[in-house]
Amino acid sequence: MSERTDVNDPNRPNQLHDIRVMVVDDHPMWRDAVARDLAAAGFDVVATAGDGPEAVRRAHAVTPDVLVLDLNLPGMPGVQVCKELVGANPALRVLVLSASGEHADVLEAVKSGATGYLLKSAGAQELIDAVRRTAVGDPVFTPGLAGLVLGEYRRLATDPLPATSDEPKAPQLTDRETEVLRLVAKGLSYKQIAERLVISHRTVQNHVQNTLGKLQLHNRVELVRYAIERGLDDA
Repeated sequence: MSERTDVNDPNRPNQLHDIRVMVVDDHPMWRDAVARDLAAAGFDVVATAGDGPEAVRRAHAVTPDVLVLDLNLPGMPGVQVCKELVGANPALRVLVLSASGEHADVLEAVKSGATGYLLKSAGAQELIDAVRRTAVGDPVFTPGLAGLVLGEYRRLATDPLPATSDEPKAPQLTDRETEVLRLVAKGLSYKQIAERLVISHRTVQNHVQNTLGKLQLHNRVELVRYAIERGLDDA
């Protein structure tokens, strides 16, 4: 088996055919159109699925880099699909593509592990750009939704996680990890953080992954919540 190119490597050629994409939607015409547009743009569309259980099975089999996911699926809700697949493979990026702009749907998707949320009213080029950005870990949202998500991070921070009697002492982060965490809490994308700190996109991602591991957190939502609880967003 040939070694797969790491789509998160900032030094790799910017070739969309290296990005493996799977499209999940219960409407065949819409699903096929999205898959066709992405393939025509140069992405490697490795699979499609029309319901939740099928999406989980196929994603485990083909290991896409990006899952373009509708929320309203028969058999299993899209948020549950996202939670299961991201839980099994934290490197998977999920871009929700939904007709719903309801705040509750957006926040539930992000909490389940989605990297971004795009409305189906988006144009083909906007979708193509969103999938490309999602592949490298940038949070991508339909205009107006990013502020909603950051606001929810802040709200969650006012409701601290329950402490346990055997909770270990908080691990020590390096100065650079703390700096990256502070910028994540302010809502900056990995690309913006890389530019601000004059480091590579991949280095930012490595710092975030190391921090998640040290803090025993699972995703960006929990990470931002942790940072805001400690006032790092105001630093």
